[in-house]
Amino acid sequence: MTQEITTKIKAELSRIEEAEGVVILYACESGSRAWGFESEDSDYDVRFIYLRPTKWYLTIQNKRDVIEKPIDNELDLSGWDVPKALKLLRKSNPPLLEWLQSPIVYSRKSSFVERLRGLMEEYYSPMACMYHYLRMAQNNYREYLKDQEVWTKKYFYVLRPVLACIWIEQGLGVVPIEFGKLVDRVVVDRDVRCEIETLLAAKRSGAELDHGPRNLIISDFLEQEFAWLQAETQPPAKTRDPAALDRLFVDILKEVNGENIE
Repeated sequence: MTQEITTKIKAELSRIEEAEGVVILYACESGSRAWGFESEDSDYDVRFIYLRPTKWYLTIQNKRDVIEKPIDNELDLSGWDVPKALKLLRKSNPPLLEWLQSPIVYSRKSSFVERLRGLMEEYYSPMACMYHYLRMAQNNYREYLKDQEVWTKKYFYVLRPVLACIWIEQGLGVVPIEFGKLVDRVVVDRDVRCEIETLLAAKRSGAELDHGPRNLIISDFLEQEFAWLQAETQPPAKTRDPAALDRLFVDILKEVNGENIE
């Protein structure tokens, strides 16, 4: 990542703050660059959590809680309002859990993100995450990998959620964002690991990974995992008590907006 693109991203985040009248409490990289299987021409997928002035929240009306700002073919920015992020943590939302672990952070303001990370274990639901990742893997497999000629780079978008499911089933805790950590911990078959590492090296080098023949070793591995994961995975259970999240919301309104709220 160059200094030029980092400067551009931070400038765009500042423009969003000014145009929307918000404070961006946390901004990070998501997608392939955070997962660790980017190529030189991979997009930058910037995700952020923002806070509006207190009076914005003092209404019974439903208001938009997302900001989406696609900039160009290289850069996409999208963010969630604090209440939305808190509601999603209560549901153990995997994308949010990934944001909070991103190795690439562009902005951090206030104590919000550290306190949110501190609540990850309390609200982490293995079943909710496993259900999410399995659905993602199955959908991507059907879309890109079921034929004899496949969209080769999409193997990563099936492998990662499948490995996440294995991680969860083994009781290893919150799924790490880095693809390499998943491979190192849960892929035990040497042939499968070798094929994954070869594919990963090709993608990082910028090799063309569009349509090509199926990788039989990886495809067989995925189909075997699907068979037992489907039987193990159940719809998520009820969400947990929101009291700690409510408290965090009030505290952040006080800290950032200077409001005296009890």
